[in-house]
Amino acid sequence: MKKRQSVYDKALEINLDPSIYGVFAEIGAGQETANWFFRVSASAGTVAKTISAYDMIMSDALYGKTQRYVSQDRLQSMLEYEYDLLVERLAKTMGEKTTFFAFCNTVRARGYKDDGECYGWLGIRYQLKPNDKPCEIRIHVRLLDKDNRDQMEALGIIGVNLIYAAFKYRDDLKLFVESLVDGLNSTRVEIDLLRFEEEGFKYVDNRLCALQLVQSGLTEATVFDTNGEVVQPMGILYKKPILLLRGSFNPILKLHLDMLAQSKRVFQTELSKELSEDLVEICEISTNNLLRDGCLDHGDFLDRADAIQALGKTVLISRSAEFHRLTTYLSHCTTQPIAIVLSIGLLNELFKEKWSQDLEGGMLESFGRLFKNKVNLYVYPWHNLKSGELVTADNFKAPESWELFYRHLKDNKRICPVGTGDPTLLAKTSRAVMKQIIDKDADWKNWVPQEALKIIERQFSKRS
Repeated sequence: MKKRQSVYDKALEINLDPSIYGVFAEIGAGQETANWFFRVSASAGTVAKTISAYDMIMSDALYGKTQRYVSQDRLQSMLEYEYDLLVERLAKTMGEKTTFFAFCNTVRARGYKDDGECYGWLGIRYQLKPNDKPCEIRIHVRLLDKDNRDQMEALGIIGVNLIYAAFKYRDDLKLFVESLVDGLNSTRVEIDLLRFEEEGFKYVDNRLCALQLVQSGLTEATVFDTNGEVVQPMGILYKKPILLLRGSFNPILKLHLDMLAQSKRVFQTELSKELSEDLVEICEISTNNLLRDGCLDHGDFLDRADAIQALGKTVLISRSAEFHRLTTYLSHCTTQPIAIVLSIGLLNELFKEKWSQDLEGGMLESFGRLFKNKVNLYVYPWHNLKSGELVTADNFKAPESWELFYRHLKDNKRICPVGTGDPTLLAKTSRAVMKQIIDKDADWKNWVPQEALKIIERQFSKRS
């Protein structure tokens, strides 16, 4: 295990390494990262140039015009421009012994009389060894401090941590991720996207980077789009209505697709035509559903994600076992209606006290947080194979002390019953199908979508 150093020591070690040399371009919150390298002395060993292009005309002249100045596109143009200029000017004299880098950020920090969301993009474009083609690492950060001065301090610390990790920790993903917040605590920042790019990182699966952010507690959730690309959650969910199905999807079934389809049909009757077209369908897995023997199985995770994406669905990985934490997170991403699709089994779970033990208000507070914003629950029926009864949201029996409360939620359409498009699908759960696969019962293929069949076969062949 490599020794974790203070931010001061990290900056000094980089300064004293004659093989590392680069430029700093920081927009939006001062030159806080570059300042660390000047503060610890020996900065001439690292800093070729620092720049802050705050004026939009000047910024456009350097990096090209853009619609959004605090964006991943702007960060990329900054990194490319500054890195190319550095190499063009210094490669002949220093290139044989130097790994060049460009560190850039573009940030929306707290302004005067400003209480909006504060966030930023940070990145480093650099060589893994002298004369190599450059690689790139980018992160998206939410600044949670209320004061501008505190946000600037946090930004500078993350910048130093990113540069140091890029050179020293790139072969250890867990250490890389957790070192990004060295010197900070979780109340000050959230890092919700990490991407490794270019030839030197071609074997890095950025979905595993995103999963590590969640697993290490740097963010509440991460999102992969229908192409399997890691995306900044706000970028894909902002001002969009959300239809979300919770599950382990181990494996994903035709049943899950019917749950989404039937719920979507009902949900869209509550939306305008414009919002219906913007609807994002999500399959969500919490990290506790990815554990095997107490450990997180990365290969199994990728297989499940591949199977879901093969069906054209967005994947969200969260660390929120509690429903109220999940809906709080989603409500931060959008102001539009949110529909959570769940089975009768999960509906029953909502009335168990274990999910509200950390709340002073107990279950009432849990339900209050769950329904605080534009959130409704869409409940799919369950076939009790022992009794033959079809259990729906209409005939579901809440615990006796909660019966009136449940009726109130249902009467006010916060809990909505959903029908089934094919009642025969209710005969098998994921657990039952998984047992069939393990027992090599070929009937399992009748219960999973054709598009995901080969991926599921690959997934379970690894366990044999």
